[in-house]
Amino acid sequence: MLPEAPAPARIEPATLASAQASTDSQLVDLWLHGRGAHTRRAHRSDVDRLVGFVGKPLRAITLADLQHSADSLGHLAPSSKVRTLAGVKSLLSCGHRLGYLTFDVGRALRLPTLRNKLAERILDQASVHRIIALEGDRRDRAMLLLFYAAGVRVSELVAMTWRDLQPRDQAGQLTVYGKGGKTRAIVLPPRPSAAVVELREGAGGHLDPSQARRIVAKAARQAGLDLKVGPHWLRHAHASHALDRGAAIHLVQATLGHASVATTGRYLHARPTESGGKYPAA
Repeated sequence: MLPEAPAPARIEPATLASAQASTDSQLVDLWLHGRGAHTRRAHRSDVDRLVGFVGKPLRAITLADLQHSADSLGHLAPSSKVRTLAGVKSLLSCGHRLGYLTFDVGRALRLPTLRNKLAERILDQASVHRIIALEGDRRDRAMLLLFYAAGVRVSELVAMTWRDLQPRDQAGQLTVYGKGGKTRAIVLPPRPSAAVVELREGAGGHLDPSQARRIVAKAARQAGLDLKVGPHWLRHAHASHALDRGAAIHLVQATLGHASVATTGRYLHARPTESGGKYPAA
């Protein structure tokens, strides 16, 4: 009879962690791996801010340190403060899961509650149509149409190539490479599809995100809107208007590339079609 094979040696969490990360810098690199360039820059800056304020390595940071660091962010906009603290909590949680950190001290850190301002960033249909109609530049008008008709993020739009748009019946189908490396397909109506195809001859190179934001802001000013309108406003408008017109929430979720239907559901709460406020006599 053949001898039994020896049982595989158990790898302790600390040993596994040391094979993956032996310094704070290596842990941050592991945590950021696979994220977009913009996200990596923002999160790395947030971590540098924390470590610079606390003056300790990650393994020595306490909950009190995190709370003092949170109190020092009062100069930031509320959304930036929440993003910074949420990123730090995510890093510490990752370090604990890998065994690099003995405790997840970030788990007990409470994030500030943000006021939901989504409703303030949803343009009505007349405003969106005016923004698009008054844009005289063909390229810029096509870009505005894509932002609204496809609901794409600015990073997704500026990364598109001609092969991402394929003809489909009398319109087109757009392949979008989104957050987290996920790919989704969006069926475009005839008008935005035609507007993009018309640009193919003599088209220039890619825009960068800052150029796209300036184009949208300029178009909004031309339309008489005294608001700081950006590309994401047209994405919000796409979601809200589609739901208002009866689109299924799962369809809107798939088009926008939301990971959860709960994210798409924010638009229903921001602009409800029914409310108890309609019924009491004024």
